[in-house]
Formats: sequence, structure tokens, C-alpha cells
Amino acid sequence: MICYFIQSHKNPEQILRLVRVIKQSSPHSQVLINHDFSTSYLDLSSLSHYSGIDLIQRKKAAKRGDASLLMMYLEAVDWLFANRPNFEWLVCLSGQDYPTQPISTIESFLTQTEYDGFIRYWDVLSPQSLWGKAGEKRFFGQYISLPEWTSWFLRKLGRIEPFTPLLVQWRFSLLGLKAKSHPFNEQFKCYGGWYWNTLSRKCVKYFREYLIEHPEVLKYYQKTLAPEESIMQTILVNSGQFNLCNDDKRFVEFPANIRSGNARLLTTEDYTKITYGDFHFARKIDSQHDSQLLDILDERVLYCTIHG
Repeated sequence: MICYFIQSHKNPEQILRLVRVIKQSSPHSQVLINHDFSTSYLDLSSLSHYSGIDLIQRKKAAKRGDASLLMMYLEAVDWLFANRPNFEWLVCLSGQDYPTQPISTIESFLTQTEYDGFIRYWDVLSPQSLWGKAGEKRFFGQYISLPEWTSWFLRKLGRIEPFTPLLVQWRFSLLGLKAKSHPFNEQFKCYGGWYWNTLSRKCVKYFREYLIEHPEVLKYYQKTLAPEESIMQTILVNSGQFNLCNDDKRFVEFPANIRSGNARLLTTEDYTKITYGDFHFARKIDSQHDSQLLDILDERVLYCTIHG
């Protein structure tokens, strides 16, 4: 059984559409949704004829840059081991992800693959790091989260940051200092990468158990910038126990300045690109921005389900 974990906060109709296309194609799959009800209301009653759909209601918006997404993921993992412990794969999705090929094709691939996980990663301190020096600043510093209204002040403070011991992340209203000590060394390198991934049960189990056995690592990461973009890679790659594919099977495009952290919204003009490559899902898609892209993806994704 494969679990699709969806984290969402807006556009409920698109969330329902994503769940529907998954369950139509894979009725025995588990869909677990973590939705922010402080932003929008998600009514699952129209999907009541499907089984295996569960909802974690969040009453507080996630904040970019802090540990919100990481804690959501850990909550989902704990829910799975308590309620659906025999899952085989955990597919981590946002509410703006959408499959680019039939779910049956994706699941058949996962059943037959030699890999234990599909996750993008790189050594944060290496020349190959996509973040450059910013990666070291993110994960070798310890931050406190400030109210969002302080961002204007932090932006001004950022101008003198090179002349102070402070680490300033004004976009996320975070202020920090270089860590006095950290968990990284030659045997435990700091890896970074993208959060959205597909991991086998044994990877997920190892990751969760490692954090339980090493609470100091979780505590450290909770004060870094966007810890969900490093902690899984660091623990799994350093373990040396898994055959990880350095490919998350996602299509995503960033503007020229990748450090902005915001993926570009996709349109129908991107259809050929996102369906031609070896991708399972594409993001970011917004039905309020271009609903036609979802329509033509449905034709592709659901064709095998309808026609066999």
C-alpha cells in the first residue's frame, strides 16, 4: 500500500481534485491530508464513497523557513505507523502538485524499482551545492522566529550583516547566530535538497527512529532555516544503508534566482515538458491560474484507468 501525504492550505477544490484522481486510479492507496483550516475549509464529504482518506486538521498556518513543514511530516509519519503501519512507500506532496502520468504507472514503477528512495540531495559545503554560501548560512546557524511585521527592520539590518555576528533572513522574519556547535563532521556531512520526495517504508522508519534515538539532532535542526530541506537527506545519505536515487521524480522550475525559493507557476505551455520527461508529479500548479492544464493532465492520467 502506498501513502500519498498532501500538505495544503488553500484552494480546496484543487485538493479534492488531486485526491480524486489518486483514488480513482488507486482505490487501495492511503491518502493522508494535513490541511490548514485557519486559511480555508476543506470538506471531504464529496469523497465519502472512497475509503482510505484521512485528514489532520491544522489550525495554524505554517511559516516558511521555520520547522513547520518538518513537524507536519513527522506527525504524518507517526500517524502512519500508528494507523497504517504496513505502507510500502510514502509520497510527499503539496496541494499544488499533480501527477503527470497514470498513478498505476507510478505505483508499478515503485513496486519494481531497485531504489529505496527518490530524493534530491547535495553536500551543502561542496561546490556542487545549488545554494552556494547560502547553504552554510542556513544549516550552520541557529535562528529565532520573529513576528512577520519585523521583516522590514530585518531587511535594513541585513545591509550591515557582514559587519556583525548576526545572521539575517528577512524574508522569513528569522534572526540568528552562527552555531557554537553543530552535529556535522566528516562522518555526518550536512546534505541539502528539496523537501518533496518519495521514500520507502524502511527509509521512513530509519529516519523516524534516528530522530527518536538522537533528539539533539532534531532539536538542532528545528532552529535552522527550512530544516525540511536538509534533515532527511543528512540522515539517510550518511547512514549508507540505502540505495537512494538522486532524483525526486518531480518537475519544478525556479526563476533565474534559485535562492528566492519560489517555484514558477506552470501553465498549459509547460504540458509537453512535464509529460515528456521521467517525472511522476509536477509543481506548482494552480487551478485558479490555469485550470486547463489540470484538464489535459486528467485526460492523460485517467486514460489508463478508464480504458484499462
